[in-house]
Amino acid sequence: MNITFSEGRVIANQYELVVRLNGNARVMLQAMVDDVTLMGKGANVITAMGSGVNWSVKLDNAQQLEQIAQSLGIAIQ
Repeated sequence: MNITFSEGRVIANQYELVVRLNGNARVMLQAMVDDVTLMGKGANVITAMGSGVNWSVKLDNAQQLEQIAQSLGIAIQ
């Protein structure tokens, strides 16, 4: 699954999540699904914490977060 948002794109499957940010730095954030938390209720944030990973990205809207939740098979908190 591939979702484009204002700052880049999110690539997700049942095992991992990759966020590629736009810009000259070509930043890529990657995490295993077990380390990912999806925060809803207006926040629309993906967080990844664990095994030396600690990052978060704010999405544009709740629909993007819902699509990611379905692709990863995890619930939005």
